Amino acid sequence: MATSEGTWAYRDAFGDEFARTYFRRFGEGVVSSIGAGTYLGDPTDAADDAYHEALVDALESGINVLDTAINYRHQRSERVVGRAIEDADVDREAVVVATKGGFVPFDGERPADPGRWVHEHYVEPGLVAAAELVAGQHCIAPEYIDDQLDRSLSNLGLDTVDCYYVHNPETQLTDRPREAVYDRLEATFTRLEERAAAGDLAQYGVATWDAFRVPADHEKYLSLSEIVSRARAAAEAAGTAATHFRAVQLPFNVAMADAFTVASQAGPEGPQSVLWFAQEAGLDVFASASLAQGRLAEGLPPAVAEQVGGETSAQRAINFARSAPGVTCALVGMGSPAHVAENVAAGTYPPLGADAFDAVFE
Repeated sequence: MATSEGTWAYRDAFGDEFARTYFRRFGEGVVSSIGAGTYLGDPTDAADDAYHEALVDALESGINVLDTAINYRHQRSERVVGRAIEDADVDREAVVVATKGGFVPFDGERPADPGRWVHEHYVEPGLVAAAELVAGQHCIAPEYIDDQLDRSLSNLGLDTVDCYYVHNPETQLTDRPREAVYDRLEATFTRLEERAAAGDLAQYGVATWDAFRVPADHEKYLSLSEIVSRARAAAEAAGTAATHFRAVQLPFNVAMADAFTVASQAGPEGPQSVLWFAQEAGLDVFASASLAQGRLAEGLPPAVAEQVGGETSAQRAINFARSAPGVTCALVGMGSPAHVAENVAAGTYPPLGADAFDAVFE
């Protein structure tokens, strides 16, 4: 797993090539403030090869955060991440690997009859109860997440994953009341605390799309304060010294700035944005969709573009995302070596200062 010594040594090897605050504290170690995402792309051997080359380049160029999920590209992304870590000229202890579980993954390709495939491979063997599935594809029951973590470790070829996310728990709100979702999260967190104690994961969190950036009266809303409280209860139930709940992942970019602009969370002095809440709670925030899945590479609003450093729109969009308060790392899809070169170069420009970032929203 990633260690303090390994990540600091990585920073010492690459730090002089980047601008200030490119490397940021993550627990007792450090991580690059630009991370490689693996969501997009076709589930093909050709895409696997391109990802492999890109991720090896990223690791050997100053990016030591790799983000994936078991369902990304039908498990292919996890397997490519594992091969890239093995093949890159970088120590495993220098790399922070994050993955997620929640959506039922296919295996290598989309089956002709997805519903039947899920039933045959998950319901019939007893890995998932049919009543636990939401929309036929999402489950966060403890036993299911336990199984998914095992599969992810196998796909990645690792003994320990550095951060394991419960993936889009707000999906459960389609079929269950909010309190029931919190209860299920607490039960699953208890199991993840046990897996942390066993050394299978270093820390865990939740990766969301809507939950933390919508108002409290929204149907997809979840309270981060309540989730943190449930994680503390889980740590007590599991008998761990302190909770291993340390990170959240959510979308943040120029076009989706709700995590900063919407006061969705209950703070000690009143409602506040999830970014401010997370910062005050000591949680690391990993910003997904920094390029809005590529759309921002085509251009940014002029008022933003003129403020943020970078030669290209993609670089400026990345630097905007990693300028937000409380953001530890901005995740960017990197499916080709050309993307890696452009994205890594964004780190040679300093992020916006707090006043300049706030001014964008005035």
